[in-house]
Amino acid sequence: MITKYEGKTFKNGAFEMEECFFVNCVLTECDLFYSGGDLEMINTRIENCRFHFRGPALKTIQMLQAAGMLKMGPLPIPSKVEMGKVN
Repeated sequence: MITKYEGKTFKNGAFEMEECFFVNCVLTECDLFYSGGDLEMINTRIENCRFHFRGPALKTIQMLQAAGMLKMGPLPIPSKVEMGKVN
């Protein structure tokens, strides 16, 4: 089941991204878990969040690292990201 969050600000929260729909939200210092499924964010800002990749998303990152297409080590996390609609 997908939970819709609209016009909210979250700090230090934890979210499974495939189970959330964010509209006009701010996520600050949150843990964001992504497994490779569909997600949607509209006009949502991400600040200093930690991304945790699991399942197919993690396997994709590992394959890109093995192929030399992605630098080894932790992924850089931008301090501020604006998200529009993502399909």
